[in-house]
Amino acid sequence: MFESLINLFFPKVCAGCSSLLMTNETVFCTNCRHEMPLTQYYLDNKNEAVKKFYGKIEIEHASAFLYFNKKGIVQELIHNLKYKGYEEIGTVLGDWYVEDLKSIQPKVPFDAVIPVPLHRKKFKERGYNQVATFGNALSKGLGIDYNETILFRKKYSKTQSKKNLLGRSEGIKNVFDVHISEENHNKHFLLVDDVLTTGATLEACSRALLKIPGTKISIVCMAMANS
Repeated sequence: MFESLINLFFPKVCAGCSSLLMTNETVFCTNCRHEMPLTQYYLDNKNEAVKKFYGKIEIEHASAFLYFNKKGIVQELIHNLKYKGYEEIGTVLGDWYVEDLKSIQPKVPFDAVIPVPLHRKKFKERGYNQVATFGNALSKGLGIDYNETILFRKKYSKTQSKKNLLGRSEGIKNVFDVHISEENHNKHFLLVDDVLTTGATLEACSRALLKIPGTKISIVCMAMANS
């Protein structure tokens, strides 16, 4: 009864289209859920996400769950997650995508999920890392560790979203570093982020992680921007 009263004054709305959610709906309405632009990249080891890193870094796997289009449902989801504190979006997307990733885990067994980190100043400003709930959902579903201490961001930089490819690549170099310990040697890390665009940030994170002896890298994102 108390929950019904709360919903009366603060009704739950869809994170994709802002329509009122029905009792059996969580985060997304049924219509938005059916219209989610799924990439199915996990089925193709030569998908567009993988191609982003050709000739740059060696990876075991790369995929993104959804296509990101301007003014589309996914843009609205990422905006709500990143700037409006709607962290449950990451959990729902992670719980959804992990069922697909389980099918490839025997071929590319991951040891730990690593989120792309925020600088401590950015974390203080936002109050949370927008990929944390997504990463935690993957780690729980796959039965592996979630580790947000190995990789860290040592330089504070402004958003990269409005820079061109060259600008992004130059601006992100040497921004990340790792804490190296023997227990993290010879591990296969699943690096996670929100949206894959140029791949510059994920490349820089991967180069930092590859300083750890015996490291293998895989990459999974909530979405990938259509080029």
